[in-house]
Amino acid sequence: MSGARGEAEPGPGERLSDALYGLGWAAVKTLPEPAARALFRTLADQVWKRRGKSVLRLEANLARVVPDAGPARLAALSRAGMRSYMRYWMESFRLPTWSPERIKASIDVTDAHRLTEGLDAGHGVVLALPHLGNWDLAGAWVTTDLKVPFTTVAERLKPESLYDRFVAYREGLGMEVLPHNGGAAFGTLARRLRAGGLVCLVADRDLSSSGIEVSFFGDTARMPAGPALLAQQTGALLLPVTLSYDDTPVMKARVHPPVEVPESGDRAVRTSVMTQALADAFAVGIAEHPEDWHMLQRLWLADLEPRGDQK
Repeated sequence: MSGARGEAEPGPGERLSDALYGLGWAAVKTLPEPAARALFRTLADQVWKRRGKSVLRLEANLARVVPDAGPARLAALSRAGMRSYMRYWMESFRLPTWSPERIKASIDVTDAHRLTEGLDAGHGVVLALPHLGNWDLAGAWVTTDLKVPFTTVAERLKPESLYDRFVAYREGLGMEVLPHNGGAAFGTLARRLRAGGLVCLVADRDLSSSGIEVSFFGDTARMPAGPALLAQQTGALLLPVTLSYDDTPVMKARVHPPVEVPESGDRAVRTSVMTQALADAFAVGIAEHPEDWHMLQRLWLADLEPRGDQK
């Protein structure tokens, strides 16, 4: 993650990444949709065939999710996973041009009443999601169909101009975006919740040193404490959400039952129990649609440990 402005100028590779993303946002919007879909599927297959680090890491992660899968099954899953990941990017590049009607028609939400009733109660709601499907589309549905603004947090990217592009993109969809690093974000999120607002957090990978260890697909991983802590400190409702694609243009979303604050135990114990409950809900959605889990980084603690010449 990059820090605040004023650091060293980005290198040529970072400037190139920024330029390519800018070109993508500008050019992909203008392509006919069938052409855009075909282009991104081709890109996904090309990336998958190269068997680079991201593809190998995705395949290793999927091996934990589907432990009985043989090499052929894992290869098929990782190929489908890259296609799903590229579908996310294709949709995200085009999303700012979609009408509210198109956004509404592009997502089918099961048990949305849990969210709307939680907001109507006036105590605030925290939605916690894994890296499944297209969370930006889900957010656009909240702001355009439900007409509910919300606050989220984004990891700072290199170069800073690329982070700025992401912030501008998400703010254009009606989201308030806070930088991940810095303690001020938690306080702002808590204030939004105490005012009865909505907070949405992607929460299946810890980006800090204060993550909570959870059992996840039979091994130990670390997930952020933020959603559980916010629910405890503000009285907000904590709702897990999972997303998935199928062979249609419509993404499926499911709002899971709320994660309750335990009646006993200190804050650390309550946070651990609640974060484990989130992990369990995420695991349900991921196990049902493993190809839509866009986890191309190391997640489990065993994979984070130095092993031989791994980097």
